[in-house]
Amino acid sequence: MSGFTLYPAIDVRAGRVVRLRQGDYAQETLYGDDPRAVAQRYADAGAGWLHLVDLDAAREGGYTLAPLLAQVKATTTLRVQSGGGVRSADDMQRMLDAGADRVVLGSLAVRAPETVMAWLQTFGVERITVALDARCVDGRWLLPTEGWTNASGIELEHLLARYSDAGLRHVLCTDIDRDGMLAGPNVALYRDIVALLPDLQLQASGGVRDIGDIEAAREAGCAGAVLGRALLEGRFDLAQALREELAC
Repeated sequence: MSGFTLYPAIDVRAGRVVRLRQGDYAQETLYGDDPRAVAQRYADAGAGWLHLVDLDAAREGGYTLAPLLAQVKATTTLRVQSGGGVRSADDMQRMLDAGADRVVLGSLAVRAPETVMAWLQTFGVERITVALDARCVDGRWLLPTEGWTNASGIELEHLLARYSDAGLRHVLCTDIDRDGMLAGPNVALYRDIVALLPDLQLQASGGVRDIGDIEAAREAGCAGAVLGRALLEGRFDLAQALREELAC
């Protein structure tokens, strides 16, 4: 598949680079105190995109990473998709003004899909990534919100179909139970989504361990993959992964 994109991820909480285990704020691992330096390392490896998450804002609202985002944009060539705490069109515009190339909409996209669908027309489909983070409950893929702390009862498949009809282009899907677990991405889930809605540009997220997992996501029809814990722990080389994926 051509055009496959790798998104090295930086999750920030209280100004530090962290990862959460299965979205649990009580299970945090610290990876550093300088997210800008991590972004620079990814840029130096050849990454074209960065996935930047404000974990504090994801739970409490009020995006706090505008200064960091502006620094990254000023000092690297990275394009950035960033999210956390977007509650209004003004919030989204402030993130775009700070330099976000795409704004990632998670909880709001589940709670108020009509609002986000309207924003697809207002801001453009290339400026929005809808992040639908799902957990399988009794055979149904359900979508919790607020940093995965509140159950919504909304099904992934139904909401994705609505967004596709509204013109959504970019969607990120995380199997919460694999996030931060180094268990491999949920390739079966991604195959099902691609088969159902082939026009979406699907980003795999959660569980990527190595270059083989990246290749599996690509072969499942994904347009990209978000790289989190394995990359932070040096389990594979980003520059090598980029070379291999760009050669496909």
